[in-house]
This record gives sequence, structure tokens and C-alpha cells, in this order.
Amino acid sequence: MKEKILYFDCLSGISGDMAIGALLDLGVDRDKFTGELNKLNLSGYTLSLEKGKKNGITGVDVKVLLDQLENHHHQHENHHHRNLQAIEDLIEGSELNESVKTLSKKIFREVAVAEAKVHDLGVEEVHFHEVGAIDSIVDIVGVSILIDMLQPDCIFCSPLHVGTGFVKCEHGMIPVPAPATLEILKGVPIYSMGIRSELVTPTGAAIVKVLATEFIPAPLMEIEKVGYGLGNKDLEITNTLRVILGKKKAILSSW
Repeated sequence: MKEKILYFDCLSGISGDMAIGALLDLGVDRDKFTGELNKLNLSGYTLSLEKGKKNGITGVDVKVLLDQLENHHHQHENHHHRNLQAIEDLIEGSELNESVKTLSKKIFREVAVAEAKVHDLGVEEVHFHEVGAIDSIVDIVGVSILIDMLQPDCIFCSPLHVGTGFVKCEHGMIPVPAPATLEILKGVPIYSMGIRSELVTPTGAAIVKVLATEFIPAPLMEIEKVGYGLGNKDLEITNTLRVILGKKKAILSSW
């Protein structure tokens, strides 16, 4: 009956790097985490994991820093070859365990299917330059590794706070939430408070869409740990993602 609950509190939306930061902040062994991530034979980036503060709240700030040299060298190749199949092959061919591989591929497919629908393409024709191929791979596989390390029995998520306005992408200015994000969030409760910024990214949306069984206000649980993943935006609200690890409590009839 000691069910372990993981709750994503997306009070300022969610992105892949915020998700990694918040989950790491629950006290996961960092060396073990980076060791697992290195099983992915992916070059061209450095992962920066720093303790930081946002509006006075301490959390983990995660950044995927692309190597400029590598980036320049591979740019041509990346743009043409990083389709879903190439990414799935990369994940499949790695030493990661089966549950991490399965979860990573499931989250990736969620993003690819949405992008395909928005751009009227077949899933295999979607190229991941839009979200930055390396970025997305690191974020999605990173989160999958952390979920596997934490082993929660059930995962819930709050309704999602999405932003509004417009964001610049390779096609010009597109509305926020981005069309792919909205496609992923079908069936998910969302709300906006008028903040003009992209609070939920396609990667962030896909992560919780696949992980969460329900989108609800915080469930009844006894809190054990709280983690904060810091976003990189300065907004009128704290740009952090909060995750809570707790266990299910039976309500005593004497209450």
C-alpha cells in the first residue's frame, strides 16, 4: 500500500530541461544519471547541471550546450538525417535498459506525430531541426532515465499553464502555444493567465502526456521530497517546474 507518487506541478509550464532539473533536484545520484546518459552515443553537446536560484527558490538549472565546432560540422547532416527513424535507431542501438528505451521512443513518437499532423507530413518525414535534435534527444532520454531511477508507482500532473502571444521559429512568427504543443495536449486540461511567453514546449508537453495517468490538482499524499527545475525565462511569475515525490496515504476513518 506504500505507493510512490510523482506529481508534476506545472505552475509555470514545462520544458524538457526544466523536467530534468526538477527530477534531479529530488536527490537523484548525478554521476549515475550522467553515466546512463553517456550510454547514448551522441556527441556535439555538453550537459550543464547547476544549482541556481529563481525568485529566491533554489533548484537545478539544466542547459544542453551545443558544441559550436561540432554543430557547424554536423549542421548539414543533422538537418537531413535526424528523422524519427534515425533517433529511434540511436536509442535502440545504445546500452540503455529496455524500459528507458521504450519510454524515450514513446515520448519522441508523441512529438513526431504532432509535428507531422501540423505540417501535413508522414511521421517518418518529420525532421527534428525545429526543436533542435540534440536538445530534444538529451531532454527526452534524460527524463526517461530519471523516471527509471526514481521508479514511481504512479505519476500525476497538474493542469498545464500555457503561455500566449507569438514565438519566432524557422517558419516566422507562430502562435503560442505552438501548434504541435496544442496537438500533443489534446485531452489535457490547460489554462492561460495571459503571460506572453512559450511556457509549455512540445517536448515538455510530450513528456507529461506520456507519463501522467491523470491531470489533477495535487492528490492526497504524504510529501517526501520536492524538486525544482529552473526555467530560463524572467517572467512576472517564478519560472520553475516543481515535482513532488510522495506516498499514498489511506484516509483513516477516525478523521
